[in-house]
Amino acid sequence: MAFTLEAITGFGSIVVALSLGLLFLPIDMILPILVALNIPMTSTLAFKNRQNIDLPLLFKTILPGMLLGTLTGYFAKPYLDEEFLKQALGVLIVWFSGRELYRLYHQFDDRAKPAWLTRLITYFAGITHGLFASGGPLLVYAVAGTKIDKARFRATMVTVWFSMNCLLFTAFLLDGRMQPLLINVLWYLPLLVVAVKLGNYLHDRLNENHFRIGVYTLLFVTGVILVASRYLAQ
Repeated sequence: MAFTLEAITGFGSIVVALSLGLLFLPIDMILPILVALNIPMTSTLAFKNRQNIDLPLLFKTILPGMLLGTLTGYFAKPYLDEEFLKQALGVLIVWFSGRELYRLYHQFDDRAKPAWLTRLITYFAGITHGLFASGGPLLVYAVAGTKIDKARFRATMVTVWFSMNCLLFTAFLLDGRMQPLLINVLWYLPLLVVAVKLGNYLHDRLNENHFRIGVYTLLFVTGVILVASRYLAQ
């Protein structure tokens, strides 16, 4: 479901899979697998849709802030408590999914933001990507209002995730977290193939608003559970 979502919209695979997976498994067991799986999917989608990539937006606005922020988040993570990270991700998910549900219900469009604000939010999106490989919520908010169409948005987003997850994959190899989990990645590859084919098929056929409402509702509930997980455990 998570990777089908990304094939349709251009973002969301890791934030959906991670938020649900954290209810059952530690973040360090899930994150490297999701990052590794994301690379073949986003590289395939980016190559197939390369003519739709918004290069000025990608290189001038998104990648500089995402790169700096991802490195910041990655190096800060060892100093942060895992339970705190889980709840922080929950807060981020509740904010994003709640905002999107409100926006869809009231049918309003975001206004374009000043360039400095877009770059600042993009940097914070990079930090969340370095921590959770889930920079999508803040990055979507950062570029909202730029009037980019659906096809260019998807192509540009998957190019961002391919670039940033290649960086994280290399970091996970160097710190030793990736090697023990590579066999798990191989087991999940068939699901990835199905998800990409299904997502490409549904991209032009699905009522995207209905699909988004279902996904954001699921995310909102999951985010609330993550935020409350410490108190539920007590």
